[in-house]
Amino acid sequence: MIENSTSNALVELKDLNVKFVSREATVSAVNNVSLTLKAGEVLCIIGESGSGKSVSMRALMRLLPERRTKITGEISVAGKNVLELQGKELSDLRGGTVSMIFQEPMTALDPVYRVGDQIAEAVCRHEGCDREMGLERALELLELVKVPSAERRLKAYPHELSGGLRQRVMIAMALSCRPKLLLADEPTTALDATVQIQVLILLRKLQREMGMGMIFVTHDLGVAAEIADRVAVMYAGRIVETGTVQEVLGDPRHPYTRGMLASTVHGNMRGKDIEAIPGNPPDLRRLPTGCSFAPRCKDVTASCSEALPPEVFMGGGRMSRCLLASAPPDEPKSMAPAI
Repeated sequence: MIENSTSNALVELKDLNVKFVSREATVSAVNNVSLTLKAGEVLCIIGESGSGKSVSMRALMRLLPERRTKITGEISVAGKNVLELQGKELSDLRGGTVSMIFQEPMTALDPVYRVGDQIAEAVCRHEGCDREMGLERALELLELVKVPSAERRLKAYPHELSGGLRQRVMIAMALSCRPKLLLADEPTTALDATVQIQVLILLRKLQREMGMGMIFVTHDLGVAAEIADRVAVMYAGRIVETGTVQEVLGDPRHPYTRGMLASTVHGNMRGKDIEAIPGNPPDLRRLPTGCSFAPRCKDVTASCSEALPPEVFMGGGRMSRCLLASAPPDEPKSMAPAI
């Protein structure tokens, strides 16, 4: 059992599988994912849309619809087996130990309640204080995340705020109960570039000051280079490469990671064409027998389609799920530029 683990990891995922079951089909959204996160560390999960990033995060908080979802494997957060928690224990975990910043705050915030009341409600629920103290804490949090005119914004409804301010309110709500783990599901995707970098700098600053572990989900390699300590690359519901941000983005060993880097626009590309990855991701209802990336890979061999490639470990926590992983790429790749 995970609860008896002697590991000092804040988060442990072991052979996590998530399937969505319906009468028409079974979708294998996450397949045998294993990850660890230490306290105070930032792990960035990158990959295309539909690769299983957000589903993994929602499984970690048990936010997926139970009637249509089948979860197997093990999930441990702060020594607790998340899949065994029920009722009040599970409710205490959400917000108290783990908090999440969602991709689109306009749909995550309740449109008929003032933002101050929504933050205060979370504080009162987990810290047992009255509404007045909850609103005081909400004001402190809005000031912490640099919301201008925080006292006035406390009485505003979500639709009265800009996208950047709504995202800061979501961050304030996520931090309201001083969580040990912060999950950020593409929190800057809907923001313009200026606001995006402000939010990233703010998140990194708050993460360091509060000593939180953080899992940051994104498809933007520039964001990963800006905020991550370690990177995990996901494709078709599987982790295909892991390592430090310098290793993965500076010396990628999986063809998919190299393909994403080649298709990223950066400053020294003037006059050059973007090398887009050909084809489309596989159908998660009918995953191929071998490597899921093989139909799109320019380095594919006959062996790639015969069986799922094993994880190749290269020391120091570096891993790539590719038959050619131990060989360095033909040309060294520079790390993706920070945004």
